[in-house]
Amino acid sequence: MKIEILNMSESHTDGVEKLEKECFSRPWSRQGIEEELSNENAHFLVACVDGETVGYIGILEFFESCEITNVAVTSAMRRRGVAKALIEAAERGAKERGREFITLEVRPSNTGALSLYEKLGFTQQGRRKNFYSDPVEDALIMTKYFEE
Repeated sequence: MKIEILNMSESHTDGVEKLEKECFSRPWSRQGIEEELSNENAHFLVACVDGETVGYIGILEFFESCEITNVAVTSAMRRRGVAKALIEAAERGAKERGREFITLEVRPSNTGALSLYEKLGFTQQGRRKNFYSDPVEDALIMTKYFEE
């Protein structure tokens, strides 16, 4: 299986919208996804296998920081390296654009994602109380600083 990581374009909107609905209790709207394509601070990447969008990552960058807003992988492709490939590509892009660190929020109950983030060098830097809804849950703030 070859995972291809691409910059998201308008042609990926259907696939990303489908992933949002599958993966999140409060998915982004199609309009919200489309608006990010013209946001100069946003970088969205998709993972494709045999031409099908199987995952995506959203990144917002400001000054020295890079924040991962969403990572989604279709259930049929989880635990096959898709999320890892997306995060590593996001990191490379952030470093190339001069960012100093990458950060994200994750539910403590999402043990699979937490394990992956830790393997990739992220460490817990804080906690946001009652950050998530449906169900209500804290968010762990995970950050990885880039080496000079």
